[in-house]
Amino acid sequence: MATKLRARDPKLVQPGKCKGLLFGASGAGKTWHALSFPVPYLIDTEGGANKRHYQAKLKEAGGAYMGPEDGSLNFDTILEEVRTLATERHPYKSLVVDSITKLYQTDIANEAERLGAKDAFGASKKPAIANMRRLVARIARLDMNVWFIAHEVAEWGMVDGQRQEVGRAPDVWDKIVYELDLTLQVKKIGKGQREAFVFKSRLTGFPEFDRFYLQQNGADVGYANFAERYGKDYIEAEPEPIVLASAEQVAEIKRLLEVVRVSEADIEKILSKANAEAWDEVTEEQAAKTIDWLAGKVRKESA
Repeated sequence: MATKLRARDPKLVQPGKCKGLLFGASGAGKTWHALSFPVPYLIDTEGGANKRHYQAKLKEAGGAYMGPEDGSLNFDTILEEVRTLATERHPYKSLVVDSITKLYQTDIANEAERLGAKDAFGASKKPAIANMRRLVARIARLDMNVWFIAHEVAEWGMVDGQRQEVGRAPDVWDKIVYELDLTLQVKKIGKGQREAFVFKSRLTGFPEFDRFYLQQNGADVGYANFAERYGKDYIEAEPEPIVLASAEQVAEIKRLLEVVRVSEADIEKILSKANAEAWDEVTEEQAAKTIDWLAGKVRKESA
């Protein structure tokens, strides 16, 4: 029996690289844990990782450093950097943005200054939120482990009819925890003792409210404990660059869109599904499928 339903049979997929958020108080060990992941590419928005011990850890791992003097506080620069990491062959396996709080808050502050007296009803947050959405879409296509590092802030709720602090939360765009695989709260719990608390998770190996050691009796055990749960082979696999649509494919899509009726909403859905903002950001495969679909509509309308 024919059906118009669009759902497909479920498929078993490999987990791929981890995309997560680390948050916690200053000195909890967030950056150190993130830099324990293989061959890290560090985007340092605060300039704090130019200290000797961080630079030594990066150098030992074969990593690279991008600081404020390189444009790490500019969203457009970061987005272009992620695009390059996704489309070029390089030795890096992990991307660390430290801190995403600084990047996000700086974008808000810049817009608030631009708006001046016109800043009302959260208007200054809108560009920063839009840029966070763009960044999340870009890293979804990036075949690297990704850690965003955030400060922590008080989380408020109602207790017995009174507004009270009910915990701690990441100091960043509040929807990001729903966009990523994993959010860990990093805590210093004693001398030589640090742990990760599973704040939010989509991963079976990291059930919510679970916890594991990052440092135990002064020894760094965080990466080993994480890799055992997630799968070391996935984390350490060589990244595969994506191949973007050719100029000819982009031109053909635009040509077909001039001769076939496609709503703006449908175009937006196609681009959103591809985690792209424009036709030159879709992959070669996605472009080919779009061309086939548009050509089919042309034939149907011409019949």
